[in-house]
Amino acid sequence: MHLLFLCSQNKRRSLTAEKLFDGYDSHSARSAGTENNARVKVTPGLLGWADVIFCMEKKHVRRIKEKYSDIVAGKQVICLNIPDEYSYMDDDLCELLESVVPDYI
Repeated sequence: MHLLFLCSQNKRRSLTAEKLFDGYDSHSARSAGTENNARVKVTPGLLGWADVIFCMEKKHVRRIKEKYSDIVAGKQVICLNIPDEYSYMDDDLCELLESVVPDYI
């Protein structure tokens, strides 16, 4: 299964999730950001590649559905409701991701 994690900048939350879940139960994970200055910016190709798309906040869901509605139509898009208050690989962030993401994969 291909997992795509999205946040704003792709520097902390989504990048942490990618590192945690790439290879988890043989899944492949990637991450990107929805902002123009993101480390890795979300693309139609990444969205098309993904089987499941995890967004950190509702605004990320809204952005991809507005800009890429044709690509994400029919895909499972999940909002994790994780605020931008964690650093990269923060223990609390890892624990939170590990407690919710497996329920969907």
